[in-house]
Amino acid sequence: MIIGVAKESYPGERRVALVPAVVPNLSKAGFKVVVEAGAGIEAGYPDAQYTEKGATLAPSRAEVFANADIIVQVLCYGANDLTGKADLPLLRKGQVLIGFLRPLGAAEVVQEIAHTGAKAFAVELIPRTTRAQSMDVLSSMATVAGYRAVLTAADNLPRIFPMLTTAAGTVTPARVLILGVGVAGLTAIATARRLGAVVSAYDVRPAVKEQVQSLGARFVELPIEAKDAQDARGYATAQDESFYQKQRELLGKVVAESDVVITTAVVPGKKAPILVTAEMVKGMALHSVIVDLAAERGGNCELTRPNQTVVEHGVMIMGPINLASSVPYHASQMYARNLTAFLLNLVKDGKLRPGSEDDIIRETLLTSDGEIVHPRVREFFKLPPLAAPAG
Repeated sequence: MIIGVAKESYPGERRVALVPAVVPNLSKAGFKVVVEAGAGIEAGYPDAQYTEKGATLAPSRAEVFANADIIVQVLCYGANDLTGKADLPLLRKGQVLIGFLRPLGAAEVVQEIAHTGAKAFAVELIPRTTRAQSMDVLSSMATVAGYRAVLTAADNLPRIFPMLTTAAGTVTPARVLILGVGVAGLTAIATARRLGAVVSAYDVRPAVKEQVQSLGARFVELPIEAKDAQDARGYATAQDESFYQKQRELLGKVVAESDVVITTAVVPGKKAPILVTAEMVKGMALHSVIVDLAAERGGNCELTRPNQTVVEHGVMIMGPINLASSVPYHASQMYARNLTAFLLNLVKDGKLRPGSEDDIIRETLLTSDGEIVHPRVREFFKLPPLAAPAG
């Protein structure tokens, strides 16, 4: 089987789906890898490194799509709403497409992908199980984003993060608050602690308290309890508005005492909950910084503007939407390792394994034979269940 690595077309996207280091493993498994010329340059992987590892270069995008049985990307159409649609005519029936597809985004976009006849696998849908851990691209990219968010905040805060004892006196450490303790939040805590900040963190899931404390941060406990705080996959679940209102009232004082607030709370398929109101921002110290990692889903801060940096009430509010791409070398490396593990599980003896044999394949298959086939996605878009095949 031929794997085609297409150059990312989303403006500013610097990652690449496969890096040279994984090519030998794929070749050993019987794959041939074809890379669009220049696909890895922005991430720090020149064409020569791919050919040294056994990959073949293709001069054009059309040639990659024409020759490959499997197309791998970081941002496919769906996740790439600006330029991704141009790839639809290049896809063909039965061809496999793997990458970020934003399956719970817009029904008409997912339908357009389905109508190409391609078998599209959405990496966002990889289950959070022990066996799928090596394929978990969401966790990998969240790790990069959490790290980068802290560095971004430190770069813009007019204070030093660590406590310093100098001849000019003692410099007190910065106070950092992390809202949402998933993978991005835990990485942000660890990074801020390494830089010497005093770190606090809050999450609706009481189960993460021990993880927060193990990283040397203080867990903020509020006298409210979330109902069914997390689902079976470990993701935080949406709460009703009365819960969020009470939560905001109680968080106000903690936010006001913080020099940096990093928000990471998202609920799959839903608008991000508002955790930091305009009134809370008003209570923060002059030149404090908020980095909102939920900006793409509407933001956890009421004043966040996606992909913009604004200053309100003297507080800088940053809404990055593709932070992992700002560290493309290692983000690509992690993504490529996840994708390689996924490919080695997907294909055996030169053939695609059916979803009936494997829960990871079944959970990630989004479109096939012109239809959206993922049951949860169909239910989300209120589409009728697919008819069972005859026999």
